[in-house]
Amino acid sequence: MALNPFSSGTRLRDMIRAIRACKTAAEERAVVRRECAAIRAAISGDGQDLRHRNMAKLMFIHMLGYPTHFGQMECLKLIAAAGYPEKRIGYLGLMLLLDERQEVLMLVTNSLKQDLNHSNQFIVGLALCALGNICSAEMARDLAPEVERLMRSRDANTKKKAALCSVRIVRKVPDLAENFMGLAASLLKEKHHGVLISAVQLCTELCKASKDALEYLRKNCIEGLVRILRDVSNSSYAPEYDVAGISDPFLHIRVLKLMRMLGQGDADCSDYMNDILAQVATKTESNKNAGNAILYECVETIMGIEATSGLRVLAINILGRFLSNRDNNIRYVALNILMRAITVDAQAVQRHRVTILECVKDADASIRKRALDLVYLLVNDTNVKPLTKELVDYLQVADPDFKEDLTAKICSIAEKFSQEKLWYLDQMFKVLSLAGNHVKDDVWHALIVVISNASELQGYSVRSLYTALQAYSEQGSLLRVAVWCIGEYGEMLVNNVGMLEAEGPITVTESDAVDAVELGLNRYSPDVTTRSMCLVALLKLSSRFPSMSERIKQIVSQNKENMVLELQQRSIEFGSIIQRHQSIRSSLLERMPVLDEAAYLVKRASATQATIPAYKPAAVTPGGLKLPNGVAKPAAAPLVDLLDLSSDDAPVTSAASATTAPSDFLQDLLGIGGTNLSTAGAPSSASTDILMDLLSMGSSPSQNGLPSPGLSSPALEKKPVSAAPQVGSLVPEPMDLLGSLSSSASVSGTKSTIAAPQAVDLLDGLSPSTSVSGLEDTRPSITAFQSATLKITFDIRKQPGKPQETTIHATFTNLTSSNYTDFIFQAAVPKFIQLRLDPASGNIVPANGKGSVTQGFSVTNNQHGQKPLAMRIRMSYKVNGEDRLEQGQVSNFPPGV
Repeated sequence: MALNPFSSGTRLRDMIRAIRACKTAAEERAVVRRECAAIRAAISGDGQDLRHRNMAKLMFIHMLGYPTHFGQMECLKLIAAAGYPEKRIGYLGLMLLLDERQEVLMLVTNSLKQDLNHSNQFIVGLALCALGNICSAEMARDLAPEVERLMRSRDANTKKKAALCSVRIVRKVPDLAENFMGLAASLLKEKHHGVLISAVQLCTELCKASKDALEYLRKNCIEGLVRILRDVSNSSYAPEYDVAGISDPFLHIRVLKLMRMLGQGDADCSDYMNDILAQVATKTESNKNAGNAILYECVETIMGIEATSGLRVLAINILGRFLSNRDNNIRYVALNILMRAITVDAQAVQRHRVTILECVKDADASIRKRALDLVYLLVNDTNVKPLTKELVDYLQVADPDFKEDLTAKICSIAEKFSQEKLWYLDQMFKVLSLAGNHVKDDVWHALIVVISNASELQGYSVRSLYTALQAYSEQGSLLRVAVWCIGEYGEMLVNNVGMLEAEGPITVTESDAVDAVELGLNRYSPDVTTRSMCLVALLKLSSRFPSMSERIKQIVSQNKENMVLELQQRSIEFGSIIQRHQSIRSSLLERMPVLDEAAYLVKRASATQATIPAYKPAAVTPGGLKLPNGVAKPAAAPLVDLLDLSSDDAPVTSAASATTAPSDFLQDLLGIGGTNLSTAGAPSSASTDILMDLLSMGSSPSQNGLPSPGLSSPALEKKPVSAAPQVGSLVPEPMDLLGSLSSSASVSGTKSTIAAPQAVDLLDGLSPSTSVSGLEDTRPSITAFQSATLKITFDIRKQPGKPQETTIHATFTNLTSSNYTDFIFQAAVPKFIQLRLDPASGNIVPANGKGSVTQGFSVTNNQHGQKPLAMRIRMSYKVNGEDRLEQGQVSNFPPGV
């Protein structure tokens, strides 16, 4: 009578055939479900005859990924059986279906103990194998004595399995390591290779588990290990251990690893090993993979112990041979070890410099990258020039994906090892010409700082960059540096000023210089930073080349209707300077003062080492103030930085902070992203401080982490500008420095629109004899801020006899139908102004203007008569429990304040 194909009596092969015949996953699940149901029925019916067959099927089902927990007890029943076949399938199921975390495993301890004492060596082997795979800490403590006893057995297979089982026991219970130290040392005297390799593995585990064991093995095992390695190296052909003509490479490698652990930090042990390591390194053939594996481990051991210098040179020479191997894996591991070896014996590694340089040009990307890292470590003061030349030459033909890493290394080498500025500039110009699109921003920022400080090389730099720009105009970083230099030193370019002896004169007209900048302006239309720098350069050239002013004005005016507000604003304001302010243009557009190179390098190094990620301001939406994901809501305490102008420098005052002293703030509040020019070592001018900041504007460059080009420091300090965008705007609205300074940026839940920058000109009406300050006029009050939701009025009073001191009484009026709660007023001022806020009259602003909150504060202008009073304000409050934020700029103070 035929069996049911899904009964517990189905053979394993029939079930596998049925599962493989399934065409869909659903069919497979159905077959497995039916088979599992039949196995459950057989388990419930106590079908002993088919128990081993059911366990075999359960193991196959388990390997397919289906749950088989219901068969765990069947494993224990099979283990408890008397016959070897049942025990074999039971222990196999135990190792597959259970792990050390299962509570059921506690029930098998007694069976294991009985089988470890069994007279049949094969059953003992099954128990040792299972214990070595799933042993828990409790089982290790209970069964460790039996394992120790079996390590003294006469049978080699039993000793081998007992040693491997003890490895698991030592890992689970390191305190038991001392019980196995003597046994492990004695096993190293065996002849059987299986026992030896198991004993070496046990010794290795003991060294990791206990310092006492490490010291014991150093005293008692070194001679045995040297003997084993010598015997294996000199042994004749043995078919059972031979691999590609090498006798037992696995034992070779295990012994070498253990010798490395014993010799590390121990001069006596290392000295005892030197001879045998030299023998292995010289006698092992390297034309087979097994031989290369032994040589690799031998080199690792030599570099890891206190070896002699001659032995280390031998090891490094072996790595040099590895670099010439065709196998990519062998070359890669050789490069890895050489990177560690260079700290031990740099001179020996230098001998293989040519081979390492060839690896930089390898077709394999991982080898190229690792070889480049090694070349970087090889560079010193004596070989920096030839190595850099090799890398720059390869840059011409390198893959685009590799150019970024290669340029970063070349630039780092040039900065770190340059002994003369001319060589540094030449290398940087070559890199910018060949891979300018792959150069990081901080690299060309640093180059600008160096050029600014090298007065004798400024003419050479601008000529070299202009020449390179004619051939490589598609390189973005090259264009930025060239445009900056042309704007600063355009007259040097045209007049061939500062010619070097080895330099030939070039003929460049004023029109050619303007053409170069115009090309960059038109070519890089999507790059706001580059186009902004081009506009600034054109503005400066209008002062350097007065005859080209009309053409430059036409080029600049092409961006008056640009969709990018940054470019639109620059175009309008620069056009106004060119057209209407010729009298002050030359002083306004003077050459940039020398930048503080040392200060920039310190700042750059600290920025590189910083581990805290830069804060990214969150957009403010009609729903209120949105915080970045994972950032807690700030308490009603003064924020670190009122408008995120500078996290370290801005003096911020709120109701919770009664007094502030002027700190290292911006030179002028009107320079959003600029750098204080006085920090660059330039003397400040009282009459043109505001004008010096006119070109330090622009939020778009700082959005990319780039500082604003122009008159701001090309040390390019990265100060985030987080003035929140207006609702509905596509790009952040830049402040119109020559436009409406009385306008306030409002961020609230109401709908707002963006107007184009107005053409109101701060410089309008200025003549050479006109003073920026000194106008006396007073008003009883001003509207400092007004939006659709909030109005702020300042009542201004002057102290008699103290013109620099001003007392201001602020009144806050709510224009909406909802009360404002938790109201906080904050203000930021330039560093030449001192501000003291008095406590507010309350923190609830009534709705519909039915009441108001007042707050007094006093300001002291330390440069009264030279600089006008200006401040930025921010108001935070809640509407029906929802956070709101509004901010603005107050610059409409009456003259004389």
